[in-house]
Amino acid sequence: MRKKSPLTGRSRASLRRPLRAIVMLFAVVVGALAWSTPAQAHGTVVGPATRAYQCWKTWGNNHTNPAMQTQDPMCWQAFQANSDTMWNWMSALRDGLGGQFQARTPDGTLCSNNLSRNASLDKPGPWKTNTIGNNFSVQLYDQASHGADYFKVYVSKQGFNPKTQTLGWGNLDFITQTGRFAPSQNITFPVRTSGYTGHHILFVIWQASHLDQAYMWCSDVNFA
Repeated sequence: MRKKSPLTGRSRASLRRPLRAIVMLFAVVVGALAWSTPAQAHGTVVGPATRAYQCWKTWGNNHTNPAMQTQDPMCWQAFQANSDTMWNWMSALRDGLGGQFQARTPDGTLCSNNLSRNASLDKPGPWKTNTIGNNFSVQLYDQASHGADYFKVYVSKQGFNPKTQTLGWGNLDFITQTGRFAPSQNITFPVRTSGYTGHHILFVIWQASHLDQAYMWCSDVNFA
């Protein structure tokens, strides 16, 4: 026999059913928010592709393939170190730097944006390159349309060897700083350089507009 509440006369089971429904609804809402936030939160340079994005684009659907170890050893070591680096290619950000990029990003940590979870991106080696000319475009894909206060663009100096050297600030030539960009999922801007040949690192800083969030990336390029 079901026991009834002395206050309402309703059975305890009937009282628990609405409570369970509320709890389940709350769980669904919280789960949806947790799932949607990363997908809408951030972005990266997709052209020329950053190291993490390039590895994800090439091997994301085939990341357990042992052929990666010989065909693309730098992506292989990155997946072995922390596969989350590639799955979250859009999340290489730090908050509250206040524009103090060099002071708060030690040499040797530029490609990871000084994030220990992404340290594999700092390692020198035969990273796959994107072939570009001395005049090229940088394309940002921004899932949440944050906009930009500005972008800073650097290229590793002629004579620097990305295959054997870890990138530091002294290895970079400053190329340009852009103006502001309105919120958009796709931002493209031109970059003009001269005198570069062979394998270089394109280093880009994105200062997002919605918060003091700084993103830093390395893209491996071949100036042809």
